[in-house]
Amino acid sequence: MKKTLPNNFGGLPPEYSNYKNSRIVLLPVPFDKTSSWIKGADKGPKAIISASMNMELYDIETDSEVYTKGIHTARQVVSDSSKGIVDKVHAKVKGLLKDDKFVVVMGGEHTVSLGSIRAHAEKFDDMSILHLDAHSDRRDSYEGDKFSHACVMARSKEVVRDIVSVGIRSMDSSELGNINKKNMFYASDIRKSDSWMQKAVNKLSGNVYITVDLDVFDPSIMPSTGTPEPGGMGWYQVLDLIESVSKKKRIVGFDVVELCPSKNPAPDFLAAKLIYKLLSLIFRQGSR
Repeated sequence: MKKTLPNNFGGLPPEYSNYKNSRIVLLPVPFDKTSSWIKGADKGPKAIISASMNMELYDIETDSEVYTKGIHTARQVVSDSSKGIVDKVHAKVKGLLKDDKFVVVMGGEHTVSLGSIRAHAEKFDDMSILHLDAHSDRRDSYEGDKFSHACVMARSKEVVRDIVSVGIRSMDSSELGNINKKNMFYASDIRKSDSWMQKAVNKLSGNVYITVDLDVFDPSIMPSTGTPEPGGMGWYQVLDLIESVSKKKRIVGFDVVELCPSKNPAPDFLAAKLIYKLLSLIFRQGSR
């Protein structure tokens, strides 16, 4: 008979997943109210957790098993409104940070990131954001909602000084006035340059929060998003960037959002593996 794994990230036994002994907490936020095209991001966290149970827990590149730090899967946070989910995530993450946990938020649409960003910015001085995305997300309002997924970086700009956006390849002209061109690394420019990565890392402050909209990846490997865009980044291109950041900066938290599951489970596994890989890179550096 096949052994049934615990229903948590990685299928971890209690000694590596109980709250008290876990250094890391994963917070599922199944929210999808403002998505403007393909719906289903609210099913993302469950799909990530399910896929994660099929991961090997030894990471080759870092020669580590980060799960031994303890990874607790928290109860999901829900709300019926975009402002409500931002407020609830903010309160929950603030409490987790007070308990000295390293927090990873699993979305859900990109709106959920704002609550986490606000909580981290309150705790960590001089925090910057590394924003990985196909879209700039700097509309001041979208469809009458200032807390839409299309506005998350515009709202984040109100609480942090520096946002470095990487992989951008789609935006509205109304967003041009809200961007710092020196901190924008468009996908079309990245493919022509070998020096962009170091420039991006150098623009980040000492404390860094990373927000990953999965549509930053090319749809050939990540088709399961609400707004897929051609010309995205590759798996190792993203990992090389995050590894470089982890070596030179202090990554204080991150989120992975916008998985819109389909019948193909491969993108779900990519999202789960990405979370585990990021944790492996961050904790290998010993800064956490």
